[in-house]
Amino acid sequence: MTDLQSSRFPDFEPEDVIETTEIEHPEATDYRSIARRIAVQIMYEVDSADHPVGEVLSNQLSYHQPPTKSSKYVTELINGILEHYRKIDRIIRHFAPEFPLSQVALVDRNVLRIAIYELAIDKRAPERVVIDEAVELAKLYGAEGTPRFVNGVLGAVVSEKDVMEQIVKTGFAIVDDEDDA
Repeated sequence: MTDLQSSRFPDFEPEDVIETTEIEHPEATDYRSIARRIAVQIMYEVDSADHPVGEVLSNQLSYHQPPTKSSKYVTELINGILEHYRKIDRIIRHFAPEFPLSQVALVDRNVLRIAIYELAIDKRAPERVVIDEAVELAKLYGAEGTPRFVNGVLGAVVSEKDVMEQIVKTGFAIVDDEDDA
């Protein structure tokens, strides 16, 4: 018995192959959209394989060869997320408390990190654009429930901007318990 035969993979016969089709995704709409798509791939690789960020960034930019504005924005996104990831992750934990961050799917977690960075720290893109783009990234790279999850978390974030800003400012959310009295 060869190593391949003793592997944990089942035996497949030619008739077992299922016909597949390629799903067409809409083109990125502008330089930021291109940058966000590349950023998700970079964050996914860094998060899953623990590869050095600079190396992954360089490799992805070399592979995709995006326009100069997109390259610059990818670099800004990645550097900003890394600089503020503790605050960003606290925001995710606060607005999705039923989902421990370590158990949130890699794609979901990193799409949220990018969007929350843009909403809470960078603040250059309009909220609606950031949320729409995050949902599109979720559709493009995530599982079936990812767009709904991402939309729900980001909707909660923007509906409670004061809490998001408090976490950015202090690192913690101050919860008002007056309603519970």
